[in-house]
Amino acid sequence: MHISKRSLMAALMASALVLPAGLAQAQASPKLKAAAQAGVKDRAVLTQQMVDSIYSFAEPGFQEYKTSEYVTGILEKNGFTITRGVAGIPTAWTATWGEGGPLIALGSDIDGLLGLSQVPGNPVITPQVPGAPGHGEGHNSGMPLVVVAALAAKDVMVANNIKGRLMIWPGVAEELLATKAFYVRDGVFKDVDVSIFTHVANELGTSWGPAGNNGMVSVEYTFKGKTSHSAGAPWAGRSALDGVELMNAAWNMKREHLPVTQRSHYIITNGGSQPNIVPGEASVWYYFREQTFESIRNLYETGNTISEAAAKATGTTVTRRVLGYAAPNYGNKPLAEAAYANMQKVGLPKWSADDQAFAKAVQETNGFALKPLTTKLAPLSTPETRGPSMGGGSDDIGDIMWTVPTITIRFPSNIPNTIGHNVTAAIAMATPIAHKGAVNGAEVLAMTIMDIVTTPSLVQSAKDYQQTVQFKDMKYDPVLTAEDTPAIHLNKETMERLRPQMEPFYYDPTKYSSYLEQLGVKYPAAAVPPAK
Repeated sequence: MHISKRSLMAALMASALVLPAGLAQAQASPKLKAAAQAGVKDRAVLTQQMVDSIYSFAEPGFQEYKTSEYVTGILEKNGFTITRGVAGIPTAWTATWGEGGPLIALGSDIDGLLGLSQVPGNPVITPQVPGAPGHGEGHNSGMPLVVVAALAAKDVMVANNIKGRLMIWPGVAEELLATKAFYVRDGVFKDVDVSIFTHVANELGTSWGPAGNNGMVSVEYTFKGKTSHSAGAPWAGRSALDGVELMNAAWNMKREHLPVTQRSHYIITNGGSQPNIVPGEASVWYYFREQTFESIRNLYETGNTISEAAAKATGTTVTRRVLGYAAPNYGNKPLAEAAYANMQKVGLPKWSADDQAFAKAVQETNGFALKPLTTKLAPLSTPETRGPSMGGGSDDIGDIMWTVPTITIRFPSNIPNTIGHNVTAAIAMATPIAHKGAVNGAEVLAMTIMDIVTTPSLVQSAKDYQQTVQFKDMKYDPVLTAEDTPAIHLNKETMERLRPQMEPFYYDPTKYSSYLEQLGVKYPAAAVPPAK
């Protein structure tokens, strides 16, 4: 059938009118995208090995030494240039490759959580090393996704002489919300054109606009008083712990008069040495969460005022240290639309009967509502489909979102209805579910990279959207100052004590085809009735 040039142009213009702006611009050829997708599938074994290895390292924030050494070693062997210790953080790094064209930042978190050690593939809560950290959110899966997608895209770019630069970076200590604001402050993203982040989920998706989660400031208050004998001469002492407790009591009273969107919580990190010594020093660690830069700052300043009042009332002094910061999240519309178009092409993983059986076993064993592994792509998440937010958790990717156009790709490596920041979210994270979900997300990411490096108008649209829409009513305004430093001391003593017990459980891919095989875990395990 013959189609005239006039008719073809009319058809193309008509189709562009019905597509969202980002989709109309994101037009990497199907051939290039298919090649990138095939490159990801060819690396399915590498994905599995990386997911399982990082799971076995199970390193918490600021202690991701083995994880960083392992990942940078793979990237260095594949032609990436590694810069270590960025922003003054020993486990932080960047890996760069390419020349000319747009610079694309590709990131994912790598840290685990304290106390969440778990034998993978076992639906019963069973720690590998009691008290040790574990991947109870699934951060072991995101960096493998990024690495595999980048390697696949790199091959296509080299084969087709496509200009572009890739910068891979790790989210260190995300569970402490303690590094990305320092990355931004120290210029790690200074020359980046666009950024794509990935995060584990039980679905495949992305979003644009205000994400509805809360930004946050993490701050530790340290009170200092005067020691004395608690029984013999209590009047001669000034209890630093009294200052901490009075601050906490005052803050809990203040909660009644705060907006429902705020979230605030604390732990006492130092309460003294023993009961018969008046504590001369005591500390309390607060998270203040809210939805805007102004409201986060207001919470922080209120906390500062209350701490100073508590110090005056108890005859003590107080100092504070900012340990971390997270800006509110804000996804870029053109990038999200381009990524979502690729999600529509890729679809969800082909889950096996064993995968579905294991997901059901985990839910039944732990008393969760039954919900199968996701097989249908959800709609693109927008401000209209999300509705109003009542507040919630935080992710410091927000600091990068307010620096360069950024989106987060969520990928389906975990089981529905498990609990985040909980050992149940670790159970599936070194099983075929985690492996398939990471490959699924990597296909989408590799295809989206091809869109970016072949479509200059997509990059420009992403920048225009950030400047004219995102920055219209809000600008990046963190409480972080030039004097604040990363809290790299956190978790050090814990890992010095536990690492020798954890090392025998490190995965050896040269001997075993999977971590489950190494551990002798049968897949899929059957459901176990919950203990009464």
